[in-house]
Amino acid sequence: MKDKIKQLLDEISVFTTESKEELDQFRIKYLSKKGLIPSLFGDFKNVEPELRKEIGQALNDLKNKAQDKLSSLTEILDSNIQESSGDLDLSLPVNFEELGTRHPLSIVRNKIIEIFARLGYNVSEGPEIEDDFHNFTALNFPADHPARDMQDTFFIEKNPDIALRTHTSSVQVRVMQSQKPPIRTISPGRVFRNEAISARAHCIFHQVEGLYINKNVSFADLKQTLLYFAREFFGEHTQIRLRPSYFPFTEPSAEMDISCNICGGKGCNICKHSGWVEILGCGMVDPNVLENCGIDSKEYTGFAFGMGIERIAMLKYQINDIRLFFENDKRFLKQFVSSI
Repeated sequence: MKDKIKQLLDEISVFTTESKEELDQFRIKYLSKKGLIPSLFGDFKNVEPELRKEIGQALNDLKNKAQDKLSSLTEILDSNIQESSGDLDLSLPVNFEELGTRHPLSIVRNKIIEIFARLGYNVSEGPEIEDDFHNFTALNFPADHPARDMQDTFFIEKNPDIALRTHTSSVQVRVMQSQKPPIRTISPGRVFRNEAISARAHCIFHQVEGLYINKNVSFADLKQTLLYFAREFFGEHTQIRLRPSYFPFTEPSAEMDISCNICGGKGCNICKHSGWVEILGCGMVDPNVLENCGIDSKEYTGFAFGMGIERIAMLKYQINDIRLFFENDKRFLKQFVSSI
């Protein structure tokens, strides 16, 4: 794959044109959904684990070079067309267009996906309207679990079997049912819970959940994966700690804290003077969940983790009100132009 990446990089570097048609062919060949570069990203899952970091960085560099080449040639051709038209009036006032930006949740979501992609995780998606089996039963939720209560879950037309998903773990169930181990995937998406809206909670929010299933997967593998993520996202000096917890679908289960990136672990208002901030839940996949999805729990083990994108973004950018993410206030969104 390294040779193929180098070959495409050389082709892109020397490419030039004065034709809109040729430029569009360039885009189709390299960047369209069935183009050469997306095809390489599709083959990335077959790369040996020890080469994934190097190959992943090379792929990202190749994609950026192709996009930059497309943008620069498009700008040149558009400029040439405008000048040749003879309609350019240099006396007109300059049109200062506002610089756009991505939403902070999109920025954080893409960063999380990028980090786990380096470890070989692919992205899985599923429906937001889900049935009881995928949302609860397959994940080892007892029939009388509080999460099944209508105060926590939005049911569809009062049908107790259909609801707006309360977590993206339902996507992981679908992946386990349709794929054989080894499985290494993350499931970002929007989830819904019937909660009162406040500065700390919302009825709509976003999650990223991860799943790894293979032979001989241990809790140590989970810890190292999450330590890598924490240091890549929050900084190389970030420390983590795991506290025992309970989730129906994992055993043992834990909550993960990171050393406060605001005060460096010394104590502040953000971490309530503890030096630690909780960011996610995790644990080893319960054998019942594996069996429910048709995976032999005597042969395979795995771990899972889940985090709220809003919570990660609030820590990253020191935002103290979750409602700001949903209000589309341009004064708030303008602050993230430099974060792209």
